Amino acid sequence: MTDTSGTIDVLVVDDDFMVARVHRTFVERVPAFRVVGTAGTGEQAITAVDELRPDLVLLDLYLPDVFGLDVIPRLRTAGHDCDIMVISAAREADTVRGAVRHGVVDYLLKPFDYEDLKPRLDRYAARRGRLLTTVVRGQADIDRALSAGSVPAAVAGLPKGLSVETADLVQRTLRDADGTLSAAECAAATGISRVSARRYLEYFHTTGTAAVALRYGAAGRPERRYGWRG
Repeated sequence: MTDTSGTIDVLVVDDDFMVARVHRTFVERVPAFRVVGTAGTGEQAITAVDELRPDLVLLDLYLPDVFGLDVIPRLRTAGHDCDIMVISAAREADTVRGAVRHGVVDYLLKPFDYEDLKPRLDRYAARRGRLLTTVVRGQADIDRALSAGSVPAAVAGLPKGLSVETADLVQRTLRDADGTLSAAECAAATGISRVSARRYLEYFHTTGTAAVALRYGAAGRPERRYGWRG
């Protein structure tokens, strides 16, 4: 149910009530988000969505009664259009592909901390806002709307010390940027340190998926700016 005040209502689904409590605490630290309920099974999740009408469901996959992805078509059949963000330890490629086919807005691997979840929620809120207010003037507007809800492909072969989750975050931030980003700007957008942002950006540059341009100021070293090439 869309709140005219801009608040995004969230249902947390996890079979471990302690984990659900932690996730609830994380979500409620992010401005504009509020948790309206929790559920510990697939059946409870379906009932809770029907009663609470959340905008977003944080969905664990390893539930005691049903696999989490099987909850999604049941929600759609019941007429619910809430968005789904998968929160799971499931790393199997088939599971990730299944989540993409079901139209999830994001996929976050457990375990994670607040700094991993917050930028994803912020990005979701921004995309949701764009989709609610989008005006289609041409193909570019449609392309942006469609790409806004997609989950990026996992980054394989990362150097030691780099994580798939953060690489996905930096990749999406760079891809969605209006123009180029510096390491500092990328850090501010993702919530990671500037040094870490620079490492990921340089990795994408070495793989050919990001271009680098130098911006010269009045004095000092030129600034390296990164743009997504795909």
